[in-house]
Amino acid sequence: MHYHLPGLFEFYELYKGFLPLWREHRNWFYEWCDIGSIYGAPMDCLWGGGRVGFGDAAPDDVIALMNEYGISARLTFSNSLLKKEHLSDKKCNQLCKLFSSTKKEKNGVIVHSDLLTDYLKENYPELYLVSSTTKVITDFDDFEAELNRREFEYVVPDFRLNKSFERLSSLLKNQKDKVEFLCNECCDFACKNRKRCYENVSRKNLGEEVSEHKCRAPGGQDGYKFSLAMKNPAFISIEDIQKTYIPLGFSNFKIEGRGLGSAVVLEFLLYYMTKPECQLEVREAIYLDSMLDLF
Repeated sequence: MHYHLPGLFEFYELYKGFLPLWREHRNWFYEWCDIGSIYGAPMDCLWGGGRVGFGDAAPDDVIALMNEYGISARLTFSNSLLKKEHLSDKKCNQLCKLFSSTKKEKNGVIVHSDLLTDYLKENYPELYLVSSTTKVITDFDDFEAELNRREFEYVVPDFRLNKSFERLSSLLKNQKDKVEFLCNECCDFACKNRKRCYENVSRKNLGEEVSEHKCRAPGGQDGYKFSLAMKNPAFISIEDIQKTYIPLGFSNFKIEGRGLGSAVVLEFLLYYMTKPECQLEVREAIYLDSMLDLF
């Protein structure tokens, strides 16, 4: 069972402290899971989407850390509004070239734009592609069609399909292997403006002057709270993963967290990956790392 974790660039220092614990104290963590990938994008990435990037870690350092621990690195290039002239962006192309040149682990890109999908397939065939949840695919037939697209190794559906068990259970094995569920979304289940919110971020990354998107959903102005996410009808818990999703044949689970801060992401790592009786040891090891600023 594979977790796909947030903040490749943004939480570099957190992972630099966490991954040695993951390797050296493997008995502290659930034996039935591993880290399938860590995803994200540096700040000021034209192709970026989903969230405005804040990561400032050097790409060479990020790749070196992922190679050291044998973890796939994913670039989050899910901007939905890209045009042909944006494809020549120097920074994004340099990142793709770097990520496609590693020999140990195959790296990937999370994409929304079909224009970018075609460009990456032609110019960086070494990178695998992930269909982004920012497409807001809420119709199951559309989701199944996305699963059948050969360009994508994984597809992240909208979180509101998480509990569509009758349709999910009927998928073929090769389709189930491509599904990557978003576990801990806090967005209101009835939200009608999710796509507009993502487009707002895409415009910001393109450098357009746009006003901040104001969420009208209940609780939307309060920001992310894990306690609220756990009450979301689409929330996928540890128990759900073990007792429902794994028996149904699913094995990929994405943890949201870019832009939330290291302390919150640490709570995700504790909840989803760490045995309850060992969570204090992990907290102490991270908190006592004087080089890490969690807040």
